[in-house]
Formats: sequence, C-alpha cells, structure tokens
Amino acid sequence: MNKFTGHLTTVLRHRHMVMRHCLKAGLIRRGLLHDLSKFSPTEFIPGVKYFQGTRSPNEMERETNGYSKAWMHHKGRNRHHFEYWTDYNTVTKQSEPVRMPDIFIYEMFCDRVAASKIYNGENYTDDMPLQYFLRAKPKRIIEKYTSDKLEFLLRLLAEKGENTAFRYIRKSLRNNKSK
Repeated sequence: MNKFTGHLTTVLRHRHMVMRHCLKAGLIRRGLLHDLSKFSPTEFIPGVKYFQGTRSPNEMERETNGYSKAWMHHKGRNRHHFEYWTDYNTVTKQSEPVRMPDIFIYEMFCDRVAASKIYNGENYTDDMPLQYFLRAKPKRIIEKYTSDKLEFLLRLLAEKGENTAFRYIRKSLRNNKSK
C-alpha cells in the first residue's frame, strides 16, 4: 500500500469510527464535524509524507523537523484537543490551560478510543486508551477538571466497557439540556 492510500485510509477509518462513537454518545454534530481539517493541504500532505501506519504521522514529522506543522494546524482548529484550550492569563502573564467544555471532552474521549482501536487493531482492549493517557499524564499541560473528567471516562471504559461509558455521556448531555 502506498503512503497516499495508507494515510487516506487511516484518516477515513479513524474519522468514521469517531463518528460511530459520537453517535453512540449522542454527539451527532460533533461526529460529523470531527477532524475535517485533516483534509486540508497543511495536514494532509505531511500526513502522506510521514505515514507509517503504526502511529501518527505527526510523530515522524516532529522527529524529522523538531516540530509538526500539521499538528499545530490541527490542534488550533479542533476543539476536541485539550491543546486548543490555552489562553493568556492576565494575572500570571503566561499562557495556561483552561477548562474544556464537557461536549469537547466527550468528543476527545471518542477520538482517543477510536485512535486506540485503529492503531492497535485486533489487539485493542478497553484499557488501552487509559494506559496511553496515564503514560503521558505527568508531562501533560492540561487543565485539572479537563484531565480529571477525561480520566474518569477512560477508567469507566476500562472497568465497565463501552456501553456504560457511552450511556454515561448520553445521560450527562440530557441532564445538561434540562438545566
């Protein structure tokens, strides 16, 4: 399989899996809009160039160039990435993480589960997204509520399974609409 076909197939499989997860979670609009920026030239061309099939092309681009232009473009346009949620704090005079709205945390959860499934294939287990999250947790710059909420969802997935995790999200969305 050539790099163009490999990257396109991976992006489409991932996007469709996130769409299915978002549908199960009651996030229809978020699922339809998920990762559309991956088809922009800024993200797609490096995705093809650095495609390996076993991990994100952004990792290889980062290793090659010292940064990933595709990732910087992606995280700046997709609110389901916690890296999007940083702002200048007028008190500390620094850029700091801010709390993500729950709807984007839920989409981030769907995204992480789908990515784990795509990259791990038939070896996937429901604890893999949690393990991936925990490995990087000490180094991650993320707002506390956002981190805690995502970890809660990933633990729910690992301990009780997909149906319970998606049911929790649907119920939370219903409860927030009634407020």
